[in-house]
Amino acid sequence: MSLLVLSAEDVAKVTATFSPDELVALMANVFSCLSEKHRDIFQPHRIAVPMEHHTSLFMPSRIALAGTTMKVVSVPSSDAPKEIKEKGLPASTIVLDEQLGSVKAVVNARRLTALRNAAGSLLSARVILPDDAAPKHILAIGAGAQIQAHLAIFLTAYPSIESCTIYNRTSNARLESLRELLESTYPSVKVTTGVLPPAHSKEGELDYHEAVKRANIIITATSSTRPLFPSKLVQQGTHLCLIGSYKPEMREIDIDLVRRAGVVIVDQKTACLQEAGELIEAELSEADLVELGELFDYYAKDKTWVPREGPIEEIQTAGDVSIFKSVGVGVQDVAIACAVVQRALEEKIGVVIENYDEEE
Repeated sequence: MSLLVLSAEDVAKVTATFSPDELVALMANVFSCLSEKHRDIFQPHRIAVPMEHHTSLFMPSRIALAGTTMKVVSVPSSDAPKEIKEKGLPASTIVLDEQLGSVKAVVNARRLTALRNAAGSLLSARVILPDDAAPKHILAIGAGAQIQAHLAIFLTAYPSIESCTIYNRTSNARLESLRELLESTYPSVKVTTGVLPPAHSKEGELDYHEAVKRANIIITATSSTRPLFPSKLVQQGTHLCLIGSYKPEMREIDIDLVRRAGVVIVDQKTACLQEAGELIEAELSEADLVELGELFDYYAKDKTWVPREGPIEEIQTAGDVSIFKSVGVGVQDVAIACAVVQRALEEKIGVVIENYDEEE
């Protein structure tokens, strides 16, 4: 049996062939299965293995109708050398052949995690915002792979966006590279960058607060342990996608803003109540949350989804802002990795190693 190997460059070529609608449909399938608690979903708890400068996480998952994968991500430790931290999170996914049980593909997954999260966030916006929504201003906080993927898919999906503002902890090469990429890819969008004001400092605060007030969509992907802005700055009707926090001590927005939503949309209730610091601090229960997969009907035959008007209207009237909180779920990796491998085979992208696995 042959083995397909997809490098980071190969993955970039393959993912560029997917439209926002295709990516959203992939995640709609995942979240629908999760919320309906399909028996054909398997998500064993991840295994953590300590290394010299990393903690390696092994995350097997399966969706019967999509495939079986295991993602391996190495997270730099807090005391890792700076040059190692700057290299980001090495990640690879192995994809198994459903019939033979052997490995059929190895995929560089550095960007896939960000892409599947971005597709989930866009799905939340498509579900909760009116069909004729035409947001003009988007604000992103952070400058890593998550923000790059989110801005790319949102700017493509919403051509009405006129301005894109990005704030980061520091003004570094990554922020500058992101600005240059967006300006070249979306020339009609005014791209502005800035540095988050230091705590208890007025320096740069006015411009930052104006960016928050103006935003119709806010995306946050930071490791912050304190709210990034006060609730009072966020205008009515704003949709927020919170991607950063994954530990109880982490939080990107304040309690007041959480409560303004009335009901918070999440990827998975149990995971968010254990990991999302904003929701834990606000003392929310499952009754205060709705899973994204509960807000639409998914039709596997033609890979389409249709909003459920009743539940959506309840969320829209529960508060004056909408919030989607995601901590990420392993089966999202299955959906995106299997789709990328299938498209790569169709487009003949990647390196094929013949006779990788032969019968004895």
